[in-house]
Amino acid sequence: MTSSPLPPPHLRRIKAAAAVATLVTAAALSASVPAVADGGSTSPGSGTGNAGGKPTIVLVHGAYVDASSWNGVVGRLQSEGYRVIAPANPLRGLPTDSAYIASVLRSVKGPIVLVGHSYAGAVITEAAAGNPQVKSLVYVAAFMPDKGETLGQLAAKFPGSELNPALVQVPFTNADGSTGTDLYVSPDKFRAVAAADLPQTATSVAAAAQRPIAATAFTDKATSAAWRTIPSWAAVATNDKAIAPDLERFEAKRAGSHTVEINASHSVMISHPDAITDLIRDAAGAHAPSPALADTGLTTLGLVGAAAAGGMVVTGVGLIVVSRKRSPRTR
Repeated sequence: MTSSPLPPPHLRRIKAAAAVATLVTAAALSASVPAVADGGSTSPGSGTGNAGGKPTIVLVHGAYVDASSWNGVVGRLQSEGYRVIAPANPLRGLPTDSAYIASVLRSVKGPIVLVGHSYAGAVITEAAAGNPQVKSLVYVAAFMPDKGETLGQLAAKFPGSELNPALVQVPFTNADGSTGTDLYVSPDKFRAVAAADLPQTATSVAAAAQRPIAATAFTDKATSAAWRTIPSWAAVATNDKAIAPDLERFEAKRAGSHTVEINASHSVMISHPDAITDLIRDAAGAHAPSPALADTGLTTLGLVGAAAAGGMVVTGVGLIVVSRKRSPRTR
């Protein structure tokens, strides 16, 4: 039997690189999609837990946005095998919102890391009270009221917020016929107050699609303070114009929170998802670095492209490692 002639050396190198890239891509894609057997479901009512001892991460959004504000963080956590739930915060006032989020928490089996951004910090402070499954609280540029405090009182403690003069009041009618007031951020001030480090095109869309919060949320008194009994972590956004950074520092110090400061706007979880994911991972008790190839589809596609072009696979891996490098953290 006559053997086939070997292809030229440069063709053999291209084929070998492509084969390695295919294997790496398959591994990365399988790692980034949680298996159902590993608790990959993200339905709040599913009642499933996380495999491997990892807690379920519950991410609660604040005012004027929706759960999609957590998308960057959700994807990173899921790629690391965490079960993640990002429920819709009703934004109808502290009693209503905390009761709703507390019901979501009761549907989760196993330990929980509960995360709140902005106004949701107050919501998780009440929602976690009395729930032994909540092992850690994470506050992201957030309010952290003590029992008996209102958010209006907290906001007045320190200068630096530009939110109040940017608010627009819109009356609405309740089911019982009474009148309430919704608060929006004026679209022409939305970016400066809430998201100065995000592109104008993105903030224009967010301003048009914002979800209002009932004005009573700022006068409702907190009835409990879960951070007094549950370990907490906090991210201070040093360029925050919605909640004064000095207030965020005061709250974190009062709660004894493990604290990081990030050079970011109020929308820090959108502009710096890696840093916020790091903080949540710390709260979950997992300090190991993330797998370099389980970040986004873009990095794996870049690796395949390099191999197809005959480039070295090492170059693709190097680019991925660089893209995963996170900002230095301070305590």
